[in-house]
Amino acid sequence: MGFLSASVAVTRYAVNGEIAEPFMETVAKGLSANVIQEINGDPQKRSVGWAPFDKPYTPDFSAASFVVADTVVFCLRIDKKSLPAGTVKKMYAAEVDRRLRESGREFLSKDEKKEVKEHVENVLLIRMPSVPAVYDVLWKYGEQRLYFFSTQKAAKDELETLFYKSFGAPLIPLFPFTTAETSCGLTDAQIDSLAQAAPSTFATE
Repeated sequence: MGFLSASVAVTRYAVNGEIAEPFMETVAKGLSANVIQEINGDPQKRSVGWAPFDKPYTPDFSAASFVVADTVVFCLRIDKKSLPAGTVKKMYAAEVDRRLRESGREFLSKDEKKEVKEHVENVLLIRMPSVPAVYDVLWKYGEQRLYFFSTQKAAKDELETLFYKSFGAPLIPLFPFTTAETSCGLTDAQIDSLAQAAPSTFATE
């Protein structure tokens, strides 16, 4: 789901800390160094990385513009492969039978069975195309705010981890408490009081 969709789900973040200068050079290096790696034809089950906003399936930042006015625009892309359990079971049984016939034995050892399963999974993963999920990211760097167009916990966790790895600044999810803490100039005592505040009930019985 992206910000150009008819309906969107958005998670807001504060970018906590300063990005090393020169800013745009640091951003460009962070995006390029952590661009999504293709796993088609590879036994890997998943890949996580950045992709250009306008061409998320052609992940090359050297030929892509990622700045619009005062906003850095790009995507988080997560590619996954999920092996059907039935297919793995079928191919595993066939491979075990083949090895028993060729060896003339009645049983395989525990380690041999493990090796067969890993072999079957690797063969299937190499053949299987990955399924990509793309999430838009808008980074208003002048305001130190970032908008991530997903509310899925797994996707948010990947974003927070990769953003820190790429740019050296943690992301703070914004909800009422953290918004007050980061935006209202509160003293330490006021922040402590806010943390201890209990919700009020306005409905009457």
